[in-house]
Amino acid sequence: MNTRHFSQLPKPYLAYPKVIQSLIFKKPKGEKVLPQVEYVVDSFKVDQKHLKAYNQVCGFKNNGYIPAIYLAVLSQSLQMHMMTQEAFPFAILGLVHIRNQVKQNRKVGVNEQLTLSCKFGELKPHDKGVQFDFITTAKVGNEVVVEALTTYLARQKTTAGSAVAKAPESAAPEYKAAAEWDVSENTGRRYALTSGDFNLIHIHAVTAKAFGFKQAIAHGMWSKAKALSNLSLPDAYEADVWFKLPMYLPSKVEFLTAQQGKDTEFLIRNAKSQKPHVAGSVKAL
Repeated sequence: MNTRHFSQLPKPYLAYPKVIQSLIFKKPKGEKVLPQVEYVVDSFKVDQKHLKAYNQVCGFKNNGYIPAIYLAVLSQSLQMHMMTQEAFPFAILGLVHIRNQVKQNRKVGVNEQLTLSCKFGELKPHDKGVQFDFITTAKVGNEVVVEALTTYLARQKTTAGSAVAKAPESAAPEYKAAAEWDVSENTGRRYALTSGDFNLIHIHAVTAKAFGFKQAIAHGMWSKAKALSNLSLPDAYEADVWFKLPMYLPSKVEFLTAQQGKDTEFLIRNAKSQKPHVAGSVKAL
């Protein structure tokens, strides 16, 4: 395992030229292998002005603590550079974010000094190709305070009968309506300014159509953050979501929850068609 150290978070936009190059220069065929590398930001504090802007667009309160998902979002900058600076075997713009898990071991104060690291997980079969994780860890000193798994699907031909990883099948929770949201057309642009994720499918209907979408679609990580900001989160918890169907912008959506002891299941679905956008759970630790 090679480790690359950073004195500060690299800027996401510095990776964009290599993303564009990946549209021109095709990845070589052959066995797909993920780089054995870890990127580490050795010591940093969050930019509180940036955090407040993120909280505003996602709905979190400015309460002196860092939402765990915010650290997962900061890690996406490391992920972008890992995919563009290393021998990454897949086309970046063809990846689909299918799942995200965040584990908070305790609340993290906005003034705490952090170490943030990210590495690749293993390649696993999927019925539409292969999937892999980015594994993110945030520490205060030697204490792990937040962990995250970001799961992507790389579409490709699969062999019949191969084992695949899917969302677990279980009885549908008894959801109750908790809120209804009018998600504005500019949500993708507003979130991009704080997350650094300027993927063209999120920015405007014109650019989204170039990638086969009839309108721009909301960022999955914005949808997850919006859900978490509307729940009473325990001090220590795991939040797991599966991203379902795209949320077109603008949209009217329903937020539903089901309580099971200290755990909460939740769903974001289209108010008219009732098709699901995000299904997830929060489990107290």
